[in-house]
Amino acid sequence: MKKLWDISPPVNASTPVFPGDTAYAQQWVASIEPGCPVNVSAITLSPHVGAHADAPLHYDPAGAAIGAVELDAFLGPCRVIHAIGCGALVQPEHIAHALDQLPPRVLVRVYQHQPQDRFDNALPAFAPETVALLADRGVKLIGIDSASIDPADSKTLESHQVIRRRGLRVLENLLLDDVPEGDYELIALPLKLTTADASPVRAVLRSME
Repeated sequence: MKKLWDISPPVNASTPVFPGDTAYAQQWVASIEPGCPVNVSAITLSPHVGAHADAPLHYDPAGAAIGAVELDAFLGPCRVIHAIGCGALVQPEHIAHALDQLPPRVLVRVYQHQPQDRFDNALPAFAPETVALLADRGVKLIGIDSASIDPADSKTLESHQVIRRRGLRVLENLLLDDVPEGDYELIALPLKLTTADASPVRAVLRSME
């Protein structure tokens, strides 16, 4: 039986969000009681809370909403590469040891333990050169266990602009604490939100054996 790794962090009212973004909130609009057979809730959240897929619309005013993005990039062979302790940016040398025969999807683990009780203003991100290197090698999706592929204080979003130019897809805020380096099958499908700039995903990895 193939092993599954759930790489989605928990989402609740305590989940950290990017400063200024909309946190998760939930209220009950119906409760089980005489005359009502179900519990029903209403939730409010940024689509960037927890594990999520950015749409081109997030970083390109003419980009597609997440509901219009093809799904093939979010499903299939994937490599997890460790760059734990890399510092502010994942540079090409941090992943050079794992670039042979790359599958089309690469997830980079930068944390020993992902912070889930606070937003990390010093979050590790991708150097744009690293994103370009992966694109040159045929990668069509990149992912990371920090909240963004660019530094939290970036106003130019250089790595997002590389994925815009090269047509890559991206997953952010994955939970890779328990995932060894190696090759897996990735399943991380976004919702068909037809006007949204991102979508939550329930991201999992499945062993290849």
